[in-house]
Amino acid sequence: MRTPREPIGTAAAPVRDAEPADAGTERRRRRAQFLRDLAEARELRDRVQPRRAKAARLRHAMRMRTFRW
Repeated sequence: MRTPREPIGTAAAPVRDAEPADAGTERRRRRAQFLRDLAEARELRDRVQPRRAKAARLRHAMRMRTFRW
């Protein structure tokens, strides 16, 4: 149970003894999860709206061709 002064998100958080308590590690893990979810959402959108996905691919290819390194 949570004490009145304890932040709301801390009581349900699982305890991880094996991982270091490094903030950078947690940030990278959350970022990796976010990027996986984003890629999954893009794949779903591409399957559901193939015409829009094709147009987006063509626009991206045009941007890449005209980009100056």
